[in-house]
Amino acid sequence: MKSATLRWLRQILWPSSAGSEGQRQLRPTAYLDGLRGFAAFLVYVQHHEQWVHNMYNAHLENAFGWGDRHYFITLPFVRNFFIGGHMAVAVFYVISGYVLCVKPLALIHDGEYLRLFDNLASALFRRWFRLFIPLIVVTFFTVVIWNVFGVYNPHYEVKSTLGEELWNWYIEFKNFSYIFKDGWLWPSYNAHLWSIPYEMRGSVVVFTACIALARATHKARLLSVLALAWYFLYIVDGYYCAMFATGMLQCELDLLAHRIAEGKPRSYFPRWLRALAPYQTSLLYLALAAGLYLGGVPSETNKIENLRTGSNFGWYWLSYLKPQAVFDYKWFYLFLAANLIVLCSGRLRWMRRFFESRFCQFLGRVSFALYLVHGPILATVGDRLYYAVGWSRPQNDKPEPIAVWINTFPLPKIGPLGLELNFLAANLFLLPFTLWVAEVVTRAVDEPAVKFAASLYKLVQQFGEDATEKQVPLAPLTRVE
Repeated sequence: MKSATLRWLRQILWPSSAGSEGQRQLRPTAYLDGLRGFAAFLVYVQHHEQWVHNMYNAHLENAFGWGDRHYFITLPFVRNFFIGGHMAVAVFYVISGYVLCVKPLALIHDGEYLRLFDNLASALFRRWFRLFIPLIVVTFFTVVIWNVFGVYNPHYEVKSTLGEELWNWYIEFKNFSYIFKDGWLWPSYNAHLWSIPYEMRGSVVVFTACIALARATHKARLLSVLALAWYFLYIVDGYYCAMFATGMLQCELDLLAHRIAEGKPRSYFPRWLRALAPYQTSLLYLALAAGLYLGGVPSETNKIENLRTGSNFGWYWLSYLKPQAVFDYKWFYLFLAANLIVLCSGRLRWMRRFFESRFCQFLGRVSFALYLVHGPILATVGDRLYYAVGWSRPQNDKPEPIAVWINTFPLPKIGPLGLELNFLAANLFLLPFTLWVAEVVTRAVDEPAVKFAASLYKLVQQFGEDATEKQVPLAPLTRVE
């Protein structure tokens, strides 16, 4: 058991040799998997930082120097690695818009319209199951464990009986699974899952855009998707749909660039982008710096006046860029940040190599499970461990299930804010444990859910079909250049 655990850790943390690296088959979009995984890790970090430093939340959510306090982790660029969870969610949306469109857009470029229809039908059918089955399983086991074993959770009041608990879980899930429901979604069992319905909505947007613009010219499709993103940002408050749309836009541009590399006509690619090619590296570094800066947007409140105070230095003029339609201003700046980061991650060689590393690829593989399980683990195991090493949240000091853990083995709080010794020591256990649970959930729930959705799609294609009858294939559509 010990040797297997050590091999698992070595495979994740240590870079492979040149020979084994050559044997590792990476998809062209593998760097996006790694970026998604690293973004999920940033979500984990932010939620743990905010739990431990609850009294400093206003300082963490504002710019460096807010309230005349100057903390290292609130510096521009640095802050993204400690409280970059909101930026990470925006990155999720842009990446999803990109990867969901890779195959459909490739088929459109090749004029394979029948295969495009089959691909989109399969993808749309499987998408809900892929997103919600792992969520159903994880939340089900969470509420059962909390109720059966009486695990105190300061964020949720456990029901008196298991039957009552399961009925409440069903009521909340059926409302949560309706992706067009307005208002805050699923606040009880795992509030971090609010983004899942938006993920499904954005998926519907890009699938619909692919089929609606399949017969458009390349230039018309680029302009239409750009107009769609503008609509979701400047006309209505649909920031997440705008992120999916620009992910699709980036995918289209990358496919066109690839066709140029294969010797296809350069007219496929916008002229103004071709003119910028000699300055690509310098522009990419500028874009990365801008993206990381915007990703650290102060977001303590959703009122734009927050950016115009002297305490949030550097954001006054940027505040006037916000569209009128966007209610929570941070999502506009995170829209820009996420697009710039995704743009650079595949074009700056060192970034691409980092996100294609074994560690980031592992994070990418377990990213969805990590997103699902890190909240319940923090609310149970993390809650008690942080109390044990010396941290305290005043509102939770009195309940007996928590009080017995307070200062069980206190450690000194030495070090800068966010990097204290007892915080890091607690995560020597919490982080590997959370990653291990995410690995288990990925293997036992997430990957089987993907296979189940694919099998179910095949079943509905064949259900009730007379095996003795031959299916007459449809004649292929004529390709339109």
